Amino acid sequence: MPRLFGTDGVRGLANRELTADLALGLAQAAAAVLTQGRHADELRAAGRRPVAVVARDPRVSGEFLTSAVAAGLASSGVDVLDAGVIPTPATAFLIDSIHADFGVMISASHNPAPDNGIKFFSFGGTKLPDEVEDRIESYLGKQKLAPIGGGVGRIRRFSDAEDRYVVHLLGTLPNRLDGLHVVLDCAHGAAAGVSPETFRDAGAKVTVIGADPDGMNINDGVGSTHLEQLQAAVLEHGADVGIAHDGDADRCLAVDAEGNVVDGDRIMAILAVSMHERGVLTDDTLVVTVMSNLGLRRAMAERGIRVIETKVGDRYVLEALSADGLALGGEQSGHVIMTEFATTGDGVLTGLHLVAEMARTGKTLAELASVMTVYPQVLVNVRGVDHHALSDDDVIAAAVAAAEAELGDTGRVLLRPSGTEPMVRVMVEASEQETAERHSATLAEVVRERLALPA
Repeated sequence: MPRLFGTDGVRGLANRELTADLALGLAQAAAAVLTQGRHADELRAAGRRPVAVVARDPRVSGEFLTSAVAAGLASSGVDVLDAGVIPTPATAFLIDSIHADFGVMISASHNPAPDNGIKFFSFGGTKLPDEVEDRIESYLGKQKLAPIGGGVGRIRRFSDAEDRYVVHLLGTLPNRLDGLHVVLDCAHGAAAGVSPETFRDAGAKVTVIGADPDGMNINDGVGSTHLEQLQAAVLEHGADVGIAHDGDADRCLAVDAEGNVVDGDRIMAILAVSMHERGVLTDDTLVVTVMSNLGLRRAMAERGIRVIETKVGDRYVLEALSADGLALGGEQSGHVIMTEFATTGDGVLTGLHLVAEMARTGKTLAELASVMTVYPQVLVNVRGVDHHALSDDDVIAAAVAAAEAELGDTGRVLLRPSGTEPMVRVMVEASEQETAERHSATLAEVVRERLALPA
């Protein structure tokens, strides 16, 4: 039976795979698991019930799923603070800020509106490790906590949740954004209220698109996965920069004044150099995933900044940051984690600090982004193969070695098995697009021939 939890919570088609019954059961199981141990003993000694923050993005299914989660928690003796529609990183911040015992975010991030998901956060606003998620899954269908009388949890509105988050964001800025014109694309998602308000309060002139959520238009042709409208709006309004979020606003991508996309790698490069110059980049180290561009690694090496590499997934970046007490890391997709201010990727926070660096230096985003040269990167997904056998095939290993020998220090090769389906991802970077395409095509064909599953 496949694992219920994926790389970022439980996701599925709402009201088919992700039902109200499942949401209720998950909440009850989470209450049983996350209120155990020493912390639970302290709660009982203090004579109070556990508290959980619950929030959602604006997709329509979030309404009934939030109700089911709140019911599951309250029936298990957990007091629920319903924060309404706010970004995922806001939920994590609030859990930590008010010392809630845990929290739940109802969101499917950048997925289309019919999908939804349930993410759990532990005390401190951090994502749950795999083993804790497995324990929650194992509790499904088992005896639930069922207090009576005064032991039953209460459900209350977290009325100042958004205000607390905005104040926090503004307090992180090293300088104001006065004089800069920003176009914000909020993906018709959870940042539609928070992001424009915060950028305006920080001093920027703000033009907003993608900020009219109706429950079904989240991520629909807008946001960080569809940058065309943002590019057009930046050019139309003569703005200095465009900032794009995804549906739950844990990502940030940018567009410069000429309409060129600035991805997560370049954003991290800009922030890392700024923090390095200001002496706040802990151990002069940046954490990235294996998918980050070779140009980022080279740019950091030229400036004396060490790069640590992790598996794909912001949770693995966060683990590496936490293990060594580091300050900055993220993914090419725009998940950027600034640990001094957040426990997870925060698209609004990232955008604010990117624009703050423009204001601090007086440079355009294009000038700042020129800190790194992006190497052509070609990714080929080879489907229908035995991805488990990838590491044991000598012929594939020899083909990779031959490609790496030809590329030398001007490129790199990465073959990565999918964690969820019979597929191998073949990624090649090179100084020339044609070279990257040639090697990726050759390696993909070798993988296809060697690992093809029976028809």
